[in-house]
Amino acid sequence: MTVDENIANVSNVLLYGGMTAYLFSFIAYASDLAEGAKEIKSREARRAAVAQQSAAGGTTATLERPATPRRRRAAAVGTSLFVVATLLHLGAVVTRGLSVHRVPWGNMFEFALTGSCVVAVGYLVAVLRAHKAGLGGGRDARYLGTFVAAPVLATLGIALRSFYVEAAQLVPALDSYWLIIHVFVAILATALSTLGFSATVLQLVQQKRDASRAAGGRPGGVFMDALPGSVELERTAFRLNAVAFVMWTFTLIAGAVWAQVAWNRYWNWDSKEVWTFVIWVVYAAYLHARATRGWDGKRAAWLSVLGFACMLFNYLVVNIFFPGLHSYAGV
Repeated sequence: MTVDENIANVSNVLLYGGMTAYLFSFIAYASDLAEGAKEIKSREARRAAVAQQSAAGGTTATLERPATPRRRRAAAVGTSLFVVATLLHLGAVVTRGLSVHRVPWGNMFEFALTGSCVVAVGYLVAVLRAHKAGLGGGRDARYLGTFVAAPVLATLGIALRSFYVEAAQLVPALDSYWLIIHVFVAILATALSTLGFSATVLQLVQQKRDASRAAGGRPGGVFMDALPGSVELERTAFRLNAVAFVMWTFTLIAGAVWAQVAWNRYWNWDSKEVWTFVIWVVYAAYLHARATRGWDGKRAAWLSVLGFACMLFNYLVVNIFFPGLHSYAGV
């Protein structure tokens, strides 16, 4: 089948529109965090004033008050813009596939395009579930907005700058129904691992700030006070990584089956196969240490970071610089 250049151009236009919306969504979410930090500082100042009045025997003022309307508007605007960005992003993925009459994950650019879209959709699902659970008025999933919009935008920028290729048909080795199964599950696993990595980084920052506060210091990054504590972030990261591990296990098995179909061997010690297994081992060690050895907190977090670093190395280095049977899957 021939490539429909007009639809491919529509995909590019939708992508640039989505990136613009992601940028403004990031700004709105960052503004929400900044306002939240100001609110927390103001609350602490009021608490100190109340304590001084109580010690002096004076009257006390009301201590708590709801979040400022401006902050609520910033979070709502950020989410609305993120929804628009995700719809444009999804449109870019769909039209890319329509232009080449196949699934849109046949090369590194399309993998990044589709994978980052899954991350965005996953975040919106988390926001919706939190809202339905009645958390919308308290600590909801929108605290991750800043830390999802930024990686998605960065991923799309890098993909356009370094990995972009014109819409084209697949090479014969990739023209298989296993592309739909194997690669799509890998995309889901990568997307969940990305969200888990974001939560892990925030967890480590919060733990460092908690340690500084316990030592009598005044930690920086006041905006982090508007985020959940390190324990809650660690639990979130663990759940995301656990689901991602199950999907990565399926990816490893499906890849072996596809290798048998394509090359009559389940395992070829190809560089891509080896690093897929390395990633599986690191995340297996993380889950095992976390579940059976009591490795919660910082030690388990660094294993999670190592797993995601291996995943990035597999995508950014192995795909491009390591020769092997999977070289056709590069840019």
